[in-house]
Amino acid sequence: MSTGEKDNSAPITNPESWVAEHGDLLFRHALRRVQRRDVAEDLVQETFLAALHSREGFQARSSEKTWLLGILRHKIVDHIRKASRESSVSSDMPVEDIPEHLFDPGGRWAVKPSRWESDPGKALEAKGFWDVLMTCMEEIPGRMAHAFALREIEQMDVEEASEVMEVTPNNLGVLLYRARQRLRRCLELNWFS
Repeated sequence: MSTGEKDNSAPITNPESWVAEHGDLLFRHALRRVQRRDVAEDLVQETFLAALHSREGFQARSSEKTWLLGILRHKIVDHIRKASRESSVSSDMPVEDIPEHLFDPGGRWAVKPSRWESDPGKALEAKGFWDVLMTCMEEIPGRMAHAFALREIEQMDVEEASEVMEVTPNNLGVLLYRARQRLRRCLELNWFS
């Protein structure tokens, strides 16, 4: 290599430091999306293994943390895709559990949601809120929780989330509606009341 030429080879990262430097962040990220500690732990382990196998291809176009989070995001999507295949839509909520009484025949609120005394945007910043949200997420069926996590937490667009869940966009909308209803009810009881 002549002077003035840049070495474009990828830096070799130190896998021995990954757990100490990024483990907690990756675990929290996974737990917020899958709501189960054991699954989050497995996904983080799979992330480290995948990174170990592909570390020679790391080209430092992003930080090591961003690279690991990207791998984890793919692992989470694969997990949700697999879980969606194994779960049937009808198991998410019995028809009689749909809160139809909350809406008039035109689809507008018949019973308006209670007014929250605090600002929901500020609540997102409070650590206690995330604990309550995670507890509420654990109480809703898996497919609904996965749909909510993909759309609202991962901020995937409808088409991509539908593809991951292997449902139509309309079915995804139903899952999201049901998830939001249950979360709203749980948050009103456990956080905003």
